[in-house]
Order: sequence, then structure tokens, then C-alpha cells
Amino acid sequence: MTEQTVSKIEIKRINLSEANLVVSLFNQYRIFYGKFSDLGMAKAFIDARLENNESVIFVAMEADKPVGFTQLYPTYSSARLSKNWILNDLFVDSDYRKHGIGEELIKTAMSFAKGQGSTFVQLETATDNLTAQRLYETIGFKKQEPDNEFFLYRINVI
Repeated sequence: MTEQTVSKIEIKRINLSEANLVVSLFNQYRIFYGKFSDLGMAKAFIDARLENNESVIFVAMEADKPVGFTQLYPTYSSARLSKNWILNDLFVDSDYRKHGIGEELIKTAMSFAKGQGSTFVQLETATDNLTAQRLYETIGFKKQEPDNEFFLYRINVI
């Protein structure tokens, strides 16, 4: 593929009426992790998360084109008495990688979590996804002990 020249990227939180912006990217994300392609199921899943306020989704837009997204799920800490966030999904279209979009999506998620009074953001990635691991560690995430096929990363946002 040819190197894309990326113009200004806008990152915004989406609501249910904007769910279609991330359905194709979410489907590509699932394919990246070895799952089957199904746009209908991808749409239903995203719609349900947003309709039930079960996740927060940020999309990276270049002009009117969605080029990446991240999806956060809440988790709660009784000991910390706080609502925290799991950065569960992060995906950037292959034509738009290596332009800092993934990093900006993560930083937006961290800023959001901090604004919510959260203690931490955590994520997991496959043990063989070295590119993602380097990005997370560059941002400041600390690798936890591996659990079979995934590494757990966490960063404090307070």
C-alpha cells in the first residue's frame, strides 16, 4: 500500500446516532484478531453498547472519513472507590498507521478517564503484537505479568 498523507485528524466521542462511523473499523479490528467478518453483527454489537451506555467510543476522523477508533469499558474498584476504564479496542486503518493516530486515540481515552475521576486505564494485547506493545510502553503503560496469550497493561491517570 502507498503511504498516505494524513491531513488534520479530529478525534471525537460518538453517540448511538453516529455508530455507523465505526462499524466497518470494528469489523476490521475483529478480523485482525482472527474473527470472522460480519458487518451486521458488528453493527448490532456497537449499537447495543452505545444504546445501553456500556461503552465509550472515540473515532479518529480525517475530513469525513473514519480512520481509527477506540472503545472503552467501565470497571470499578471497590478498594479505590473509583470507576476506571478498560481500553478494550484500538484500531487504525492500515492506510493510516504510523501517523500517530493510535497514540492520539489513547491519549484522548486517558484524558477522558482522568476527567471522570478515574484511577487508571488498563488494556490487554496479544503477546505477539510487538508494535502495539512498543506504543503502549512509550506512552507510559507498565506491563504486568503475562496471562497465557495476553499481556496486561495499566497506566495511572491521576
